Formats: sequence, C-alpha cells, structure tokens
Amino acid sequence: MIKVLVINGPNLNLLGQREPGQYGSRSLADILQELQGFATACDVELEHLQSNSEGALVDAVQQAGRDKVDYIILNPAGYTHTSVALRDALLAVEIPFIEVHLSAVSAREPFRQVTYFADIAMGVVSGFHGEGYLLALQAIINRTDPERE
Repeated sequence: MIKVLVINGPNLNLLGQREPGQYGSRSLADILQELQGFATACDVELEHLQSNSEGALVDAVQQAGRDKVDYIILNPAGYTHTSVALRDALLAVEIPFIEVHLSAVSAREPFRQVTYFADIAMGVVSGFHGEGYLLALQAIINRTDPERE
C-alpha cells in the first residue's frame, strides 16, 4: 500500500466561500472526502494537512520523511511564490511530489505565475479546481502500477 500525504497551504480552509470563480465552489472538506473515496478504492493510504502557517507545513514535510511517506500532493497556495523554506524541506526529504493549483496560475497575475516548486516536482496540475487532486493521485497510482507506465 502506498502512503500519500496531501498538504494544503494558507487560505485553502476558506474554499467554497473565497473567490469561487477562481477556486471553485466546493469546500476543502468536500474535495478531500472525494479524494479519500478514490484513495480507498485504489488501496492508497491517504493523510492530509491544511495550515496557514509556513512552519507547520515545513514540519509536516519533515515528518513525512520520518514516516516514510511515498508521495506528497502539495498545494502550497500563496507559499507557491515565496517559500524557500518549504522548497528546501521538500528537497531534504526527497519524497516525490505533485504540485496542485485550483486556478490556472499561468493565466493569472504575473506574480502568481512564479512557482518555487515546479522545477523540482514530478509534475504540476493547474486549473481544474478540486479535480486537480484526483488527477494528481491518478498520476501517482499510474506511476506505482508497472502495467500503466
């Protein structure tokens, strides 16, 4: 069984009420419930964390290394454009990860088009609202199933 940690950054606890045109109308709890159902059906152990604190996210990445997490699905939210500390934690633990964004960041303001993570991620899923998490998990499953590669 593969272990996947889903990490969500600042303000994602406000999904469903915060700019639904950009981020969708579903809450983070709704998205994670759907993702958990998919993970269970695919025999994937899924854990998740949301924090508005950069330090808590760094701590979670470091703990994932100690817990032998196989993959991370990361939505760094606003830290996408600023967090060297989170980037360094991901490099230190060497856990493959997929960067997820609910909005199409490449079509937004110039500062939102800068990511500190894309060059070290397995891949980036952007613009599919909550479905991006499902796409990321499907990519991880495909990578772990030799018949799908």
